[in-house]
Amino acid sequence: MSQKEFKFAPWILAVPLYLVIFIWFVYWFEVKQGFNFNTYGIHPRHLLGLRGIFLSPFIHGDVKHLYHNSAPLFVLLFSLFYFYREIAWKVLFYGAFLTGLLTWIIGRNSYHIGASGIIYMLFSFIFLSGVLRKNYRLVAVSLMVIFLYGSMVWYVLPVKESISWEGHLSGLLIGIVFAIFYRSSGPQKFQYDWEKENYEPDEFDQLFEERETQAESGEKNQMN
Repeated sequence: MSQKEFKFAPWILAVPLYLVIFIWFVYWFEVKQGFNFNTYGIHPRHLLGLRGIFLSPFIHGDVKHLYHNSAPLFVLLFSLFYFYREIAWKVLFYGAFLTGLLTWIIGRNSYHIGASGIIYMLFSFIFLSGVLRKNYRLVAVSLMVIFLYGSMVWYVLPVKESISWEGHLSGLLIGIVFAIFYRSSGPQKFQYDWEKENYEPDEFDQLFEERETQAESGEKNQMN
């Protein structure tokens, strides 16, 4: 594994920051101008409701809804782009699209809005990816994610009428599928050079092996 895979770059912080700022701007604009963007959300099994697949993540019902989505969205997006930058854009765009599409298929006959479907998709992807790859850094990230947001799993059940549990469930399932599908892409389990299949010992390794062989031979001679 290359150290470059986990090297910080300013754009990794900029992407989640600008996205969170943008969804706050959309809400501010909606309130300031007296609009109601809820009807631009996902409306299951209605043709016009398909536009919500692309628009609903930027629409929130109130400040509380927006506030509760902002922190996990920022943390999970930052984790995605920092640890899985090779596949981050694919996971984000394809994952958001499929989460919205699945919500459109299975959701109740209502408007589904908010970025929570994407949050659940990122949550399950990051958690399961770390476990599948058996990389100690990624496993640590998985444990951090489950510690911070593990309680979210209860909201994939219809525990509250006003919450789009269908969007949460869709995101959770898509994240699991993506974690399995992309398990061979991006960072993998750390391997020492001597563990790799194409490993060829250098002069130092050969010298060490020779010394080790001589030491073993000396021990056998003493025993004899």
